[in-house]
Amino acid sequence: MKVLLLKDPKDKDSGPDPYIKELGLHGFEATLIPVLSFEFISLESLFEKLSHPECYGGLVFTSPRALEAIKICLKENSKNEAWSKSLKQKWNTKPVYVVGKATASLVEEIGLTPQGEKSGNAEKLAEYICSREKPNSSALLFPCGALKREVLPTVLREKGVPLESLTVYQTTQHADLQESLSSYFSQQVLDADVV
Repeated sequence: MKVLLLKDPKDKDSGPDPYIKELGLHGFEATLIPVLSFEFISLESLFEKLSHPECYGGLVFTSPRALEAIKICLKENSKNEAWSKSLKQKWNTKPVYVVGKATASLVEEIGLTPQGEKSGNAEKLAEYICSREKPNSSALLFPCGALKREVLPTVLREKGVPLESLTVYQTTQHADLQESLSSYFSQQVLDADVV
């Protein structure tokens, strides 16, 4: 039986997608079609803020895409040089709060040390941050997506912990979605109910 998964494949570097693998073990032939893509925005503003660690009390990341935005910024030689020579060290004197292991590993890839990765969600990360940050201290810089939930900003605001959000990516429909779906279904003989 065939299964259509509407999701991005897992990173190519980490081997086969676990869904494809698991479904295959149970006799299913799975196909992945990505439905979302991400458009990175405000990258100049992001790097400007990263260039002034003295203005912030630390960083907060709740999404791997926010780290992708930083990596895109650092692809430019002059910015990468500034990051490597001094900015990275200055940010490493401050806390870098993250949700989850995937985000934590991306923080490590840019040379920073993550905290809070075991929190599991934004609400628990907010509690973790509040247990470490003093009210009315320097703002934490929070690169995030346009569709971010307001849980973390709300909890921090209620506890008096300043947070400066900067939208660095927006979620859009994958450019090839319609074509991929049409192609997939044109090759299938539908002999099962669609649930």
